[in-house]
Amino acid sequence: MSQFQHKSALKIKRLTNGEGLELPCYQTLHSSGLDLSAAIPVNKPVVILPGQRRLIPSGFAIALEYGFEAQVRPRSGLALDHGITVLNSPGTIDADYRGEVKIVLINLGQQAFTVKRGQRIAQLVISPITTVVVEIVNKLNTTVRGTDGFGSTSKNL
Repeated sequence: MSQFQHKSALKIKRLTNGEGLELPCYQTLHSSGLDLSAAIPVNKPVVILPGQRRLIPSGFAIALEYGFEAQVRPRSGLALDHGITVLNSPGTIDADYRGEVKIVLINLGQQAFTVKRGQRIAQLVISPITTVVVEIVNKLNTTVRGTDGFGSTSKNL
């Protein structure tokens, strides 16, 4: 458990396919993400071929306090060692979603990768959000960068 102040607890509902799995947890005192495990049947590992993406269930659903989101992020070790990452990284889980948390994994490596039950496959970071009011204007304020796009900050600034 982190030493930082918590606004509230993360409410988790264990689903049938998550029975016997470790709940999402921080691996070290200062971890920012809770590790997520694969809730797939023991006798049905999921093979992800190079270039292929698969949706992996976590075995739980969450209830976030309004004003927060959960971000599903890759695990650096899987990315470095096997080329496995979260495709829509970070994947956002909104505060009003109550379905099972699932992770979209993609294999960017050169070898097939097998996901096994209980394997840590991603991490979940809880973050505050800010909502805005959209306002139409006729003119935007000017900046040094202006309308220069991709790669422009490394060229002339």
